[in-house]
Amino acid sequence: MGVMKRLSGIMQAKANKVLDKAEDPRETLDLSYEKQMELLQKVKRGIADVATSKKRIELQAQQLQDQANKLQDQAKQALGQGREDLATEALNRRATIAEQLTGLETQHKQLETQETTLVAQSQQLQARVEAFRTQKETMKASYTAAEAQTKINEAVSGLSEEMGDMGLSMQRAQDKIANMQARASAMEELTSSGALPDITGGTDPIQAELNQTSRSAQVTSELESLKAELGQSTAPQQLPAATPATEAENTVAENTVVENTVAENTGGESS
Repeated sequence: MGVMKRLSGIMQAKANKVLDKAEDPRETLDLSYEKQMELLQKVKRGIADVATSKKRIELQAQQLQDQANKLQDQAKQALGQGREDLATEALNRRATIAEQLTGLETQHKQLETQETTLVAQSQQLQARVEAFRTQKETMKASYTAAEAQTKINEAVSGLSEEMGDMGLSMQRAQDKIANMQARASAMEELTSSGALPDITGGTDPIQAELNQTSRSAQVTSELESLKAELGQSTAPQQLPAATPATEAENTVAENTVVENTVAENTGGESS
């Protein structure tokens, strides 16, 4: 029982929350006004029905009164002719009609009282409905203004659902643009390197190969420059070429060596 009671309370709370979110006070006010107008129309129809019944009783009473007057005349005429029996019967009918007239008069008074009460109630209800209508329009205007202010504040703060959807749309658009730009750049690089054929006819295969050769030569040159800076050049070390002055000096040195040798040999022989 306790679990079912709690579950029922939870379901009722959730239902109230959903209904509260879906309920528009302006629609509720309009519905209340329509119900009050329907009630006012019912009261007015009741007044019209009472007035109609009262008028019908008045007409019926007038007919009965005419019959009573006629019976009165017939009773007099019967007595004038010596017909007392007919005069008695006419008077008896007239007495019955008099009783009916009394009953109709009572009903007429009741209807008059009811009509007076309904008219007073109708006037009071009419005043209440008019006052409610004025208050209803004021409240609806206040609610509309508050709703607009809330939406403006939410839009300014970025908390509204519309602004949130707009932000998500912009983010998706930015992501898509970035992906397309990256794809275009990658395709351009692949086309430039010759990995993909350029169907637009911008670069033919021969030119692509020449471009590749130029890039290879440039890379080789840059590599040699880097090796030269690091003292790791692959070219063999060569002696500098001899200048004319150096060659003359070498010749003089060689002659001096020869002369010294000859002198040494001559000296040996003399001794």
